[in-house]
Amino acid sequence: MPAENKAIIRRLYDEVWNERKIGLVDKLVSPSHALYEPNVPDSRVGPEAYKATVNRFVKAIPDISFAIQDTISEKNKVVVHWIMSGTHKGEFDGYAATNKKFSVEGITIHQVENGKILDSFASWDRLGMMRQLGVEPLRKQNAAGGAHGA
Repeated sequence: MPAENKAIIRRLYDEVWNERKIGLVDKLVSPSHALYEPNVPDSRVGPEAYKATVNRFVKAIPDISFAIQDTISEKNKVVVHWIMSGTHKGEFDGYAATNKKFSVEGITIHQVENGKILDSFASWDRLGMMRQLGVEPLRKQNAAGGAHGA
């Protein structure tokens, strides 16, 4: 089963993210799939939510690509170490296009059951991405009277 689960996850990155076969999400992702990400205040559930996430990134970063560096699979879990790269060409989380390239690393732990991805927990270097794009998230908050910078 670990080899089959790795193949499912590889399709997610290679075909959905890199080849933009968004419709494949329905085949790979469980209806109850939850995507947990520390950079987002709440989780999103189901294939439609996952497609919306992919589309949000592709709209802002049309050349986005994921390069899988390593995978570890045990029982029903697949851990993927990846590098995401691209060019910021559209609005992303309130930041206008900078036309700058970036490359950041991340790790996602996927739980696979009955041939579908049940849950995904993603952790990636969002701050590193923002720095490479030349935007300062903390300064934006400070200008709005929000959090204090270090």
